[in-house]
Formats: sequence, structure tokens, C-alpha cells
Amino acid sequence: MPTPELLAEQFEAQRPHVRAVAYRMLGSVSEAEDAVQEAWIRLSRTDVSGVDNLRGWLTTVVARVCLDMLRTRASRQEDSLDTHLPDPVITRADANPESDAVLADSVGLALLVVLEKLEPAERLAFVLHDVFGMTFEEIAPVVDRSVVATRQLASRARRRVQGQAPTSDTDLRQQRRVVDAFLAAVQDGDFAALVTVLDPEIVLRADGGAVKGMSRLVRGAQAVAAQAATFSKLGLSNQVVLVNGNIGLVSRLPDGRVLSVIGFTIAGGKVIEMDILADPDRLSRLDLSAIAR
Repeated sequence: MPTPELLAEQFEAQRPHVRAVAYRMLGSVSEAEDAVQEAWIRLSRTDVSGVDNLRGWLTTVVARVCLDMLRTRASRQEDSLDTHLPDPVITRADANPESDAVLADSVGLALLVVLEKLEPAERLAFVLHDVFGMTFEEIAPVVDRSVVATRQLASRARRRVQGQAPTSDTDLRQQRRVVDAFLAAVQDGDFAALVTVLDPEIVLRADGGAVKGMSRLVRGAQAVAAQAATFSKLGLSNQVVLVNGNIGLVSRLPDGRVLSVIGFTIAGGKVIEMDILADPDRLSRLDLSAIAR
């Protein structure tokens, strides 16, 4: 059996992968960390001397932990709001996009929003198979289904994802140009210019938590432009960052407090989705150390 020191070293080597699995499963940074910690506790109490593939073993363990957490969450109906957003992962816009840290958490908010709507077992089957390449034979025992039923879970989830999750342009420079044009139009109060950078069918999703009037779902370029024009009067400063691997914004009030984090989904040179986290409680818990000025 490995020594405690060696076991800890092996776990730390796998931590980014285990955290990435948990984050995609849960859409919550804090809950993902809890799941990773639980996986470590289970590892430290288990004789894994006969385990050939520790990464696979840890993936299965953390998946089971996340499945239990999702089922508990669903039973409490914590995420019943249509405008609930997953936790964003924020990094510097000038960071090296090839870095492991960025790649590990580069799943877009638009996809995570759709994953939030899946049943727990569907989400697990889709994430483990389509994202992390596990076989249905490996996934079936985790969801306590047959291989055929597990394949059907993933297929059902895939159809929903393909039908609802928009795909963003991958060129960050092109994304930056669109967001810069968006900001310029907002700052100039140029409603017509603002509408031109928005897709006619754009969806804006704002999660204000318990703050009355902040949570909303807005559809259409004209309506979204009107919302943006309202906030342009607050004297905000905007820092361009990466939000889950795509260009986004951290907006601050004149006193320096963070008002919101905005994730953009851009396709064909137009903004097709905006996901805005404006919940003060959740914003206060975000790790913004990576974008310190």
C-alpha cells in the first residue's frame, strides 16, 4: 500500500482533473471543492495498492459524490429559478490560453446552463462519456443502470445539449473585437450601434440572487439593448477578462465593488447569449485573485 505521503502526492497530481469533473457536474466552484475533498477522504481510507488506473478510480469516486450532491440539490429544489447561473471561472484575458488551469475550466457558461436542466443521472452520463471519454460500461455502475440504459441517458442529454447550448466562436481576438464594440456602443449611448452587435434572437440571463428585480430573462436585440442602456448610467468600470475561457467582463461600481460578471457567447460576429451573475453574496465569494490589477 502506498505511504500517506506518496498517496497525497499522487492525489495532488490528479486534483486538476478531479476538480474539472466535479465542476462540470455541479456548476459550483465551492461544491466542486467539497466533492474533491470528499474524494480525497475516501482515497485516504481505501487500500488502492491493486488499482492500476488511479485517475479512473478517482473519476468514478468523485462522480458518485457529485451524483449524490445533485440528487440532494434536486430534492430541495434549490435551483428552481430559471435565471440561476453556474459559478463562473474568471481568469485574465491576457493569460496563456494553453495553460492547464485555463483549459481545465474552459467549459462555457452556455453549456453549463443547459447541463443544470438535466436530470442528475443524465448529466453524469453525458459529462463522463462526452466530455471525459469514459465508456458506458464504466459509467453504468455509477448510475446503477444497465449499459443500454446508460447509453440512452447520455443520448437524451446530448440531444438537449445540442438543441439548447449555443456554440461560441473560438477565436478570442474576434470575441474581443465584438465585446469592445459592445462596450463602445454602451458607453456612447449609441442604441443603434449596440443593436448591430447583438444577434436578433439574443438571450440575456441575469441571476441577482435574493436582490429584488435583478434576476431576469430577456430575449431579443431591442430588449437586451434597452437593458444595457439602463446600466450604462451607473458609471461602471469594466475589466475585460476570460469567463470560462471566453471573453467576458467584470463590472465595478465607482466605489470599486463588483456589480456583476458577464459571460458572452459570440457566434458569427454577434453576441448570441449574455449570462450575468449579479448576486452580491455569490460575487463576494468569487476568487478574483487571477485578475488583480
